[in-house]
Amino acid sequence: MTEPLALKNHSGESQIFLERAVLGFGMLIVLTLVLLARMFYLQIVQHDLYATLSDRNRIQVQSVPPIRGLIYDRHGTLIADNVPSYTLTITKERVRDMDATIDQLDAMIGLSDDEIESFKKRLARRQRPLESVPMLLRLTPQEIARVSVNRHLLPGVEVEARLVRHYPLGELMAHAVGSVRRINEEDARSIDTVAYSGTNHLGKIGVERFYEHQLLGKVGYQRVETDARGRVMKALDATPSQPGANLVLHVDAGLQQIASEALQGRRGAVVAIEPATGGILALVSNPSYDPNLFVAGIDATTYAALRDSVDVPLFNRAIQGQYEPGSTLKPFIALAGLVTGTVTPEFSIEDSGSFQLPNSSRLYRDWNWTKQGHGGHGTVNLQKAIYRSCNVYFYSLAVKLGIDRIHENLSLFGFGQNTAIDLPEARDGLLPSRRWKETSRREPWYPGDSVNIGIGQGDILVTPLQLATAVAVIANRGKMLAPKMLKSSNVEIPMAAVLTLPDVDKISPEDWQLVIESMGMVVHRGNMGFGENGTAWAYIGRDVPYRMAGKSGTAQVVGIAQGELYDEDDLTERQRKNAWFVAFAPVEKPTIALAVLVENGGGGSEFGAPIARKVLDYYLRDYQPEVSAMAPAGKPAGSQVRVLAAGPNGAQL
Repeated sequence: MTEPLALKNHSGESQIFLERAVLGFGMLIVLTLVLLARMFYLQIVQHDLYATLSDRNRIQVQSVPPIRGLIYDRHGTLIADNVPSYTLTITKERVRDMDATIDQLDAMIGLSDDEIESFKKRLARRQRPLESVPMLLRLTPQEIARVSVNRHLLPGVEVEARLVRHYPLGELMAHAVGSVRRINEEDARSIDTVAYSGTNHLGKIGVERFYEHQLLGKVGYQRVETDARGRVMKALDATPSQPGANLVLHVDAGLQQIASEALQGRRGAVVAIEPATGGILALVSNPSYDPNLFVAGIDATTYAALRDSVDVPLFNRAIQGQYEPGSTLKPFIALAGLVTGTVTPEFSIEDSGSFQLPNSSRLYRDWNWTKQGHGGHGTVNLQKAIYRSCNVYFYSLAVKLGIDRIHENLSLFGFGQNTAIDLPEARDGLLPSRRWKETSRREPWYPGDSVNIGIGQGDILVTPLQLATAVAVIANRGKMLAPKMLKSSNVEIPMAAVLTLPDVDKISPEDWQLVIESMGMVVHRGNMGFGENGTAWAYIGRDVPYRMAGKSGTAQVVGIAQGELYDEDDLTERQRKNAWFVAFAPVEKPTIALAVLVENGGGGSEFGAPIARKVLDYYLRDYQPEVSAMAPAGKPAGSQVRVLAAGPNGAQL
């Protein structure tokens, strides 16, 4: 018998459905609350964090490099400028395959192995993420076009406009001003990475190096919005950079040009100083080089040619070349003799053409000694010894003085030390002493050593800058001023570099006057007898329109054996004597003092004096400044700006 079917329990099913609906609704509410809570946490509590993360995807902080300060000569001629240049840069984070990108660029514009290697080194030194690194400076219009057309294939590659250093006078000012060069690995370890953010260059030599802190300026920053490819869409805000200070130097670009031209391509140097201030008016070293080659990064072939040249154009002869001064030292030996009482103005000797030490057979000959054994200058007092450059007189005087008094008195004029304030590469030269020889050569000082020092030969070495500085002291009658390049009144010399040098104040006015008059007689005709004029009179003294004091010097480069005479015909060009000439003018109130060196040039009066005359003529007679109606940027109104002929390589002075 089958059981009857149970009827549906509608009431129970309704209850179950209701319970399930309530449970589902409750779960929905809970999930909604959880979602709302999470949204609150993300949008409100963690807003700053996620807003920052979001901004990082579209906003970059870029450094804004400062504009490097400009450098002017004393009359407003621009000698270190900044010019716009297009630079190829790469941002590592936006490049999918760096090697492939470099290969693409190589195919488009051509990259040398040196350029690729240098770029990879700079990339490795990079301090900040998303910082672009320069691949090439100074792109040509063709290179810019090729990169721009293919920009969609080169994510992370940009062509940026930047200011780079430019030296409009080229090689004329290279040794006077120095140059900036790319930051290398050694530099990167020592510089402040924050201060140099976005900057690829720093001053490496000369004025550019010494005043790097003042010229650099202060870096700025800007926030920019970028698209998915990293291209800048707009700038959001910025902290502007602060430009570096402009410098005005004592250097006279026109005088620099005249001095360079006067050397006529010969190896040598000219240094001119303003006695009243110590300001360096000209600092020429020849041959020179174009400093612009180093700004963009010089290629290996060009650098090797400069480095290996037999004429060493990279060497600054004016401040680093150390040479025997020859007879230009005689006025200083004379002053040492006078101040110590070793000689008097009236003391005289009979010069027969040679000098011998007691108990010695060696002859120290005068410059006019002949093959027949004749020479000398007859009766010679101190004044004649200077204007006729009598060696025998100074042989005798140096032996009487002795090296101790020579060293003591010559050091007062700056010999044997670098007294320059802002030329960090300047050499000290060598002022020998008894202790120096015992230490360096393990030998005592011999009287024969003093004989050689008396005529500026032997162990003594000077730089053209040192000799010009010492001559300025004579021009100042003992006032000693440290030579310096900076003339600006709004830029201070770093305190660590400020030098206060003692004056040479123990020499009487009468002794100063005697030596200065004697140096005047080197150039100007006096009341001397026939054939007794100064050594430079025949070369530059016949028509001098102002009164100048000078001294010639001729320093042997190779030794001559005892009993032999110096004969240029038997020597190669680089074995011939160095020609020196020092001078200051006008004698009554000197405004310029200088030293001229011609390497292997021959006689100082014949080859050095005419160069000095051209420089002095320009500075004292020929130069007439033209006053510009508008001063250049960064210069006060009323500054003098000269208009001169085209300089080397067509540069307008």
